[in-house]
Amino acid sequence: MRRVAILGVGLTEVKEHWDKSLRKLFVEAATAALKDAGLDVNQLDAMYVANMSSGYLQGQEHLGSLLSTWLGAKGIPACKIEAACASGGVAFHQAFLAVASGLYDYVLVGGVEKMSDAITSDILTALMMADDQDYIAPTGVTFVGLNALVYRYYMAKYRVRQEDIALMAVHDHEYAANNPYAQFRNRITLDQVLSSPLVADPIHLLESSPIGDGAAALILGPLERSKGEVVVEVAGSSVATDNLSLQLREDITTMYATIKASREAYRMAKVEPKDVDVIEMHDAFTILGVINLEDLGFAEKGKGVELIKEGEIEIGGKVPSNLFGGLKARGHPVGATGLYQLIEVVWQLRGEAGKNQVEGAEIGLAQNVGGVGSTVSVNILRRVK
Repeated sequence: MRRVAILGVGLTEVKEHWDKSLRKLFVEAATAALKDAGLDVNQLDAMYVANMSSGYLQGQEHLGSLLSTWLGAKGIPACKIEAACASGGVAFHQAFLAVASGLYDYVLVGGVEKMSDAITSDILTALMMADDQDYIAPTGVTFVGLNALVYRYYMAKYRVRQEDIALMAVHDHEYAANNPYAQFRNRITLDQVLSSPLVADPIHLLESSPIGDGAAALILGPLERSKGEVVVEVAGSSVATDNLSLQLREDITTMYATIKASREAYRMAKVEPKDVDVIEMHDAFTILGVINLEDLGFAEKGKGVELIKEGEIEIGGKVPSNLFGGLKARGHPVGATGLYQLIEVVWQLRGEAGKNQVEGAEIGLAQNVGGVGSTVSVNILRRVK
């Protein structure tokens, strides 16, 4: 396989974009990525679009052709990749494989989600499509409700206090304050988190990622054609699945797909967790941040909260994590989230993270989760010069 580099990145601010459609958001991010890569749209060989809910929320499918049309990329192969909230990371994996195989030279992978102009009940229905529509959805449980089951069982199994898990949200907001693309840039306290309304017991509102719109895009190409003083290589890329629904799993506090995907990505990149300088992990709810720290190999089971309490996920800690706000504060435009994470890792490796920079970062990891751990992508990036 050829070595693959990230040649350019582009993104929009995550917020309620009342004045921009799904297609306009995508074109804005894709155009910025092309400019960053120093490429013209006519040089693209293929395009992958990550999105979860356009068919339900906008009544629009066939995004490959739609968005290649609006980008002015007529003629190239283009298609939509859907893997619930993991759509962005899975689409990136497909783009990586396309370039690594030698079939295509320059590939654009972009993610977009438009949610703010839909009513809440429709959004909840769309999100619940990440689980089984024959056996789970008819019970009336929401996606938040499923994560609440995991949260409550985790606390009971490992005797962990909610006060410690909820610190993940405080951490995210602290770093989002320095991220101009973040949806919520206000700092919050633990008391504010725990006194916010319950969404699905025990999950509080301020432990939950928000609804918002956004688009992010990256240009991938052969490493030997990369330019610039700093080059970021895709060192490892993997996707894994688990049984779709929680009742089919042996232990709902362990995300098997994260373990499998991360170990394969580590193997490809020839690194171990201790070699990773910065991570962007999927924390749609605070409990997921804790569990993901464990399943990615940075903490023993039941000990993820210790990393948070002891400041080890801060800049200067052992595992600097979610330094642009995570899903909670940067925002979670579902199909694009995995690509926001990858761009944030690119910024760190390029030394472009501003006040949130991890000095000397050379290896970064991005983990993107679909469903309640049903699909997981893990991508490891390396600075090569």
